[in-house]
Amino acid sequence: MKNIFAAAALATVAAAPVVAENYALDASHSQIVFSYDHLGFSTTYGMFSGFEGEIVFNQEDPATSSVNVSFPVRTMLTGWEGRFEHFMSGDFFDAADDEMVTFTSTSIEVTGDDTALITGDLTLNGITNEVVLDAKLNQAGVHPMEEREWAGFDATTTLLRSDYEVGAFAPFVSDEVQVMISIEAMLAE
Repeated sequence: MKNIFAAAALATVAAAPVVAENYALDASHSQIVFSYDHLGFSTTYGMFSGFEGEIVFNQEDPATSSVNVSFPVRTMLTGWEGRFEHFMSGDFFDAADDEMVTFTSTSIEVTGDDTALITGDLTLNGITNEVVLDAKLNQAGVHPMEEREWAGFDATTTLLRSDYEVGAFAPFVSDEVQVMISIEAMLAE
């Protein structure tokens, strides 16, 4: 009889729903790096960093997870003030101080033990398009210094500037922009 109760208790625990947990992005260790071909002479890089967002992360059932990130377009880092001002001008973003870039996931397709395709809506320059991020879970576990649950992810995608009406000087300056994302997130308290 004791074994029957133990088996029933284990079955109840095994049938319990897996809980998704909220993770907040670690702004100091989250970056979006973009690159594009400049007239065939060089590859030019820029970055967004210090942004915030939330991941609802279900490690046992990643397909039920979600991502929501937003940040001002004027937080773009180019390494050269003249390029930044040109990007914010009417040739490209014509960006107001409060203009935001947002990404909200709509689905996650698990493709391997630590990989997934994250589909979502990217709003840039006031235009929303569906994009797919090729994502990888780098690590999930207890942060050795913070002593709380932490997760790290990398992702890549390719965007077309013209899809967001910032395609000035294409095709000389490539319409394609390579995007590399690396983020860390901590279990929200």
